[in-house]
Amino acid sequence: MNNRWLLPQGIEEALPPEARQLEAMRRQLLDTYARWGYQLVMPPFIEYLDSLLTGTGHDLNTQTFQLVDQLTGQVMGVRADMTPQVARIDAHQLKREAPNRLCYIGTVLHTRPDGFGGSRSPMQVGAELYGHAGVESDVEIICLMLETFRQAGVENVLLDLGHVGIFRALAVQAGLNAEQEAMLFEMLQRKAIPEINQFLAGVKIPAALRDMLASLPELHGDMSCIARAEKVLHTADASVKSALAYLRQTAQRLVARVPEVHMHFDLSELRGYHYQTGIVFAAYVPGQGQEIARGGRYDAIGEVFGRARAATGFSTDLKTLVDLSTTVSSNMASAIFAPCNDDAGMLQTVAQLRAQGETVIEQLPGQAGDARTMGCDKQLVKRNAQWLVEKA
Repeated sequence: MNNRWLLPQGIEEALPPEARQLEAMRRQLLDTYARWGYQLVMPPFIEYLDSLLTGTGHDLNTQTFQLVDQLTGQVMGVRADMTPQVARIDAHQLKREAPNRLCYIGTVLHTRPDGFGGSRSPMQVGAELYGHAGVESDVEIICLMLETFRQAGVENVLLDLGHVGIFRALAVQAGLNAEQEAMLFEMLQRKAIPEINQFLAGVKIPAALRDMLASLPELHGDMSCIARAEKVLHTADASVKSALAYLRQTAQRLVARVPEVHMHFDLSELRGYHYQTGIVFAAYVPGQGQEIARGGRYDAIGEVFGRARAATGFSTDLKTLVDLSTTVSSNMASAIFAPCNDDAGMLQTVAQLRAQGETVIEQLPGQAGDARTMGCDKQLVKRNAQWLVEKA
């Protein structure tokens, strides 16, 4: 059976209508980011594996396609996430002391489908803010993510917020070793409360710390969740209290800037735990079983590139935004059909129309298909020695 037209599972192509929508949204988002002061960077699609698998990249080891560079013999990887690449650009290429606002968009490749609609080739779009450690930069990034949804016409967004510093500090205070911390982390991600209680019962730690760690899966909900957490975790050390205060400040500033935002808090949500250093967040919409965007603070990511810069950012998938958009039109784009004619007046009219931003498709000799077949809703006709645009 001849099936050379088949694509690998999870690899997609965009036909003209979808490609037009993707490109229109790409331009709209990049223009939006530019108005916020975020400069576009274009990292390479492939680079040495050691560079890709740093910081956030360590979690992507099994998601990265690997190959050998025929020129050097070194192992290279096809990017599965652009975040480490942008961190390298900030730390090594730009070398600024002032804050850097960078944005990016491009295809990434995964060995297995992982979120974003099950695609192995999502079009990752995102923004990163380097060089500032504080609530203000996290709030700016979250607001830009929410503005991304507004520009894309994605509605009913729920913002989920957490802080990895809470669990990390409690684990340190409890004296958990690396293996114990990893086991408890995995149980928390599943919210397996009976397993968590059983595990903690077998660990020799103070009862107060055992109770605080066991309470994390229950600490979720609206803004009142933070107040409950402050009571439940009142005997925790200063770093836990500082993380809770940071989370509260972030929420208050978000409400002030985006009053309509719907927020949910979850203190056992530890996405990106192995590289995130502070606040973490994700966006959800009804009908989608997983987040449509994610982000957070990862202050140590630039260290391997020579500069440990404070950093916060988010990423999403352009294809997902187009699929969820309530404003993207599926209607045929307006175009004008010009007859096969070498008349100087018609050629001049065609040039003028194109200069004005109109799409003009010229008929080819002997071709099949009329104006409508060619996707044109208008056509050029000659009336009284003048070329006029009329409905097709």
